[in-house]
Amino acid sequence: MDADAFAERVFGSLMGSMEIASIYLGDRLGLYRALGQADGALTSAELGERAGVAERYAREWLEQQAAIGYLTVEDAAAEPGDRRFSLPAEHAAVLVDKDSPTYLAGAARMFSASMRVMPELLEAYRTGGGVGWARFGDDMIEGQADTNRPLFLSTLGREWLAKVDGVHDALAGGGRVADVGCGFGWSSIAIALAYPEATVHGFDPDEASIDAARRNAAEVGVDDRVTFIEGDAADADPGDGYDLAIACECIHDMPNPVPVLAAMRRLVADRGTVVVIDEAADEAFSAPGSDLDRALYGYSLLVCLPDGMAHEGSVGTGTVIRPATMRRYAEEAGFAGTEVLPIEHEQFRVYRLVG
Repeated sequence: MDADAFAERVFGSLMGSMEIASIYLGDRLGLYRALGQADGALTSAELGERAGVAERYAREWLEQQAAIGYLTVEDAAAEPGDRRFSLPAEHAAVLVDKDSPTYLAGAARMFSASMRVMPELLEAYRTGGGVGWARFGDDMIEGQADTNRPLFLSTLGREWLAKVDGVHDALAGGGRVADVGCGFGWSSIAIALAYPEATVHGFDPDEASIDAARRNAAEVGVDDRVTFIEGDAADADPGDGYDLAIACECIHDMPNPVPVLAAMRRLVADRGTVVVIDEAADEAFSAPGSDLDRALYGYSLLVCLPDGMAHEGSVGTGTVIRPATMRRYAEEAGFAGTEVLPIEHEQFRVYRLVG
């Protein structure tokens, strides 16, 4: 690739970054939501009134969104204040509907949160330290939860667990689940919705996440069967043992995953199953990498590796967790190995830890 072609690529990335920032504005200011709830197209003044935004800023944002093709405009030649804009339903599924499998506004929030702590990231890179999860703020925590929510609610309990030998029957008959690293609780809630007889205990060390998980479970109406516990699953009392111990997209974030996996092995005792869902990174490093590896390295540089490195003694996994790494962690935790289950997804790989 010559210099001109490479400059064009970098410029395209710069434009994409600015578009992500504009999505953040539209999401956090409620602009997309106001457009999506309108009966018809809106002028800048109408949008500003509905969303509580100054007209001049609403007008600039509307024109920019139409210029990049996110919104449609009825008459581009009209006077600026008379132009009417609308959000296509297909785009609303990506930018507004949190239950849509194509929802991505949460990811824009995560990117914006990482930019806000860039000075701290620079310092971490220089010193070998880290930037803890809480330092990224609500945009990161909420964005992560909203990004995974639609997949968990639509697929985790209703499709994926039904394909794991022994798990479906155990949970359908009133089994017990330990959800490790549950975050805002959507994985726990999804399992409870799919298996009305099951009892779920969600564990997470982040106080804000546990508080949100409890609110979410109450709103959905499963708080009678889903309990959220602030703390480390390694300290949990297994009681008579869990039928399933599961960790959804969190092992790669942990400063030291091996003790957590060992705790999951202890929680299921001899009767249960351990399942880990994490990134479907390529089997081996390559350059140029796949689109997924490119995205995972981006998250790792800005979020996951700095978060993991914020803890003393971190193994520094990062987002790009390959099957060989997961297998090594499992074996160090006392398992015989890992089995990659025949569940295909563009982002996630589903493991059963065996032995």
